[in-house]
Amino acid sequence: MSFEDALKKIDAGVIIDIEVTPGSKKLCIPSGYNLWRKRIEVRLSQNAQKGKANEQLVTGLADLFQLKSNDISIVNGMHNSKKSLLLENAEYDNIISILKGKLPQHPD
Repeated sequence: MSFEDALKKIDAGVIIDIEVTPGSKKLCIPSGYNLWRKRIEVRLSQNAQKGKANEQLVTGLADLFQLKSNDISIVNGMHNSKKSLLLENAEYDNIISILKGKLPQHPD
């Protein structure tokens, strides 16, 4: 099992499953991988109030994957810590490559 289980390639781009911890001391995208939930973990410095955490998440992912914020949308979990986001026009292999450089590797 690897972080690739949190990604799904579709025609429009890539769906990424994320687990968010808002209100952390510092922003960390990604902060790890949850093997049991099969989600990329993210720590946000913004609190989950008035959409600020979601906004920080989208902006942070756009920076990480070198996408426009408009190309990222929350498709599931808008008001939940477990979210699925669509990265439109993203290359699956590019997303894998970026995450491999950021996440610690776990033996299978």
